[in-house]
Amino acid sequence: MEKFKKKILVVDDDEMLLMATKELLTAEGYDVATHVSGFGVINRITTSRPDIVLLDINMPALSGDNLAKLVLQRCDVPIVFHSSNDEDSLRRAVAECRVKGYICKGDIFDLKRKVATYLL
Repeated sequence: MEKFKKKILVVDDDEMLLMATKELLTAEGYDVATHVSGFGVINRITTSRPDIVLLDINMPALSGDNLAKLVLQRCDVPIVFHSSNDEDSLRRAVAECRVKGYICKGDIFDLKRKVATYLL
């Protein structure tokens, strides 16, 4: 029986980062979808049912921390912040928004390791 691929939705306003993250995680064997803004994310989650959502915090119009609160009111999906913010502010945002955790942008080995851990 073929093992089902874990589905990841990556939400970020930086299209280059979205493409790079998708390529990296696809190479790790995940089914990766991307979304370029906070708008429409709840609908995307309900239709695609990802196993985890990687969510940027610093997005225009609808920030990732506010979006996380909205998503968690409507969807039962693990959210992990994927951000370039400093770790202290990320820890505070994780506690405030009650998301699963955070991954700092820029370290591809940490991204691979933490995604695998969060998907266990």
